[in-house]
Amino acid sequence: MTETRTPVKVLYTAEATATGGRAGHAESSDGRLKVDLSMPAEMGGDAGAGTNPEQLFAAGYAACFQGAMGVVARREKLSIEGSTVTARVGIGPMGQAFAKAHQVCPYSNATRDNVDVTLTVV
Repeated sequence: MTETRTPVKVLYTAEATATGGRAGHAESSDGRLKVDLSMPAEMGGDAGAGTNPEQLFAAGYAACFQGAMGVVARREKLSIEGSTVTARVGIGPMGQAFAKAHQVCPYSNATRDNVDVTLTVV
């Protein structure tokens, strides 16, 4: 059974907009993040110089977990100096139908039943 936790008070909300899908561009609403995206050759892309959603997710997860380790270490009076966290995100073949995108999206799968997600087509 999965337990869903809703924060009592939202402390921070990140917002980003992507255009062009996996071969496009993404930018945060505050302008602090601006990245070109490219699809890996293994997924039929051109392996361009841009990053991809899987790399961004892995980096975010690793940074978040490292931060959590720091919080626990301080509470427990432990040192994590020199520690590193490596996150690996893998992806398999994706379906082509737009209606199934939410079912195959790694972000949707990772957050399903953990984070409230609302999809809106505009």
